[in-house]
Amino acid sequence: MGGAHSTDHGGGHRAYIGSFTSGGGRGVITAAVDPATGALTPLSAEDSLPDPSYLALDPGTGVLYAVSEAQRGAVGAFRTTADGLAPLGAPVPVAGSGPTHLGLAGRRLLTANYTSGGVSSLPLAADGAVSGPASVLAYEGSGPDPERQEGPHAHQVLADPAGRWVLGVDLGTDAVRVCALDPATGELRPHAHTALRPGSGPRHLAFHPAGGAVYVLHELEPLLTVCRWNADAGLLDPLGELAVAPAGVPECVRAYPSAITASPDGRFLWAAVRGADTLVTFSLADGPEEPRLTGSVGCGGHWPRDLVADPAGRRLYAANERSGDVTWFDVDPHTGRPARAGSMAAPAASCVVLCFCA
Repeated sequence: MGGAHSTDHGGGHRAYIGSFTSGGGRGVITAAVDPATGALTPLSAEDSLPDPSYLALDPGTGVLYAVSEAQRGAVGAFRTTADGLAPLGAPVPVAGSGPTHLGLAGRRLLTANYTSGGVSSLPLAADGAVSGPASVLAYEGSGPDPERQEGPHAHQVLADPAGRWVLGVDLGTDAVRVCALDPATGELRPHAHTALRPGSGPRHLAFHPAGGAVYVLHELEPLLTVCRWNADAGLLDPLGELAVAPAGVPECVRAYPSAITASPDGRFLWAAVRGADTLVTFSLADGPEEPRLTGSVGCGGHWPRDLVADPAGRRLYAANERSGDVTWFDVDPHTGRPARAGSMAAPAASCVVLCFCA
């Protein structure tokens, strides 16, 4: 998933779009966001980092980080400017392969390394620059799917809302791993392990804005697991599962859920589903632990890899990788249903990060 922030160091409302340069992408695109309509207008592209497939913004420093999803994985840091991005130092190796996600935890940058199956932690300087060497926590294990789960495949890593714990989603072993981050050394120490349905392939999770509920989206089976998060103990407890079943999709079309995001006010939950090429809406009117699937709409393109809500929850932005666009949607404030409002060309788009003025 991407993210949304309400502070901007580059001037104006901006969107940063990651893409696969190996698939014809332009690197990281900077686009202006019209605050009235949500429309995107491209401003520039930064292509110095190969395959910047996932991005994260530090709202404190205004530095944007990107993974280089390559065999020899790396991360790049960029200063945000009024018109685009400026590299902040050279790319730094993550000591892992195929990083697909990154997040911030204190003064550390964390990456989820899909191919090698583990999480890297790198130090950040006061100005936001990244340095090495990376500290790596290697995952172990496998799952029942011989093609996708022959070993661990870390797909997401993020800090909990309090910043005390780090959660890693492992598609290869059907688990969410909770770690503690040593503030002195930056090393990750295993703390707890939450096993999920075998063969389901958990991909990404999202916290409810109130912090007590967590939603885990699975890629290999179209499922959503609802969990309770105990921030004091650092424990994640599964409560139940829901099918992520878009309406009107032929049974022969396999669904590959990809990204999940909650509305800032905690009333709705949205998931992107590749293959079916839909955005699914869940209502949280019955409580954070009781989502109800209320409908689905087309994603506006093909293969929605990422999905993000704006800071007010008025709009959604989907990065459609295979159709090469970012499509935005107006959200009905009563039902949460998205309605397509426009799109911008972005070849091989893989991630969207929004940055709005306070």
